[in-house]
Amino acid sequence: MIIKHRGFEPKIDPSVFVAPTAVVCGNVDIMKNSRIMYGAILDSEGSHVKIGECVIVCENAVIRATALPDKYYPVIIGNNVNVGPHATLLGCAIESYSFIATGATILHGSVVCSGAVVAVSAFVHANTVIPEGFLVPPQTVAIGNPVKIYGSDDKEALADAVRAVGFIKTAYGVEADWEDKGKRYKMTTEVRSKEFEEHFNDIILDK
Repeated sequence: MIIKHRGFEPKIDPSVFVAPTAVVCGNVDIMKNSRIMYGAILDSEGSHVKIGECVIVCENAVIRATALPDKYYPVIIGNNVNVGPHATLLGCAIESYSFIATGATILHGSVVCSGAVVAVSAFVHANTVIPEGFLVPPQTVAIGNPVKIYGSDDKEALADAVRAVGFIKTAYGVEADWEDKGKRYKMTTEVRSKEFEEHFNDIILDK
């Protein structure tokens, strides 16, 4: 499904395959020989998404940009990148020749440099830089620049690192005390509700 959003129609090279059940919404630019497989979602919101040449976006992957009042978080993907099934890429940059495996998540402001691998179910937190050729191991959390890898047994250190990242401020533009979870989550849903309100005006286009 190809959707005009906020006045922008996706730009898709004729050589690109977009599966019938995929969604390409808004200010999205997909370059030649890329493949957008079944159930994948590419959504620019108020920012933009750019997909390079020969990029494989596998089944049920989610690629979504974000626009805050004072900052855009586009998703920029270089050439020859694999985005695995059920991967989630939000407001991040993926340089050419990288491999994003099944179920991986990469958050706002992060950069995955050329030739890096984010392995199965790994999590790259906000504003993190994954160096060129680096491997984020399966089921780990990568945080920071320089990056540090945390496992499930690093609970206290991981909690401290996540707190220091300031994800809520980065992704939602919201400032609330770490301890006041109710207030934080109330504010974040209100931000996204307002952002997603623009979809009432979407126009579904013929392929």
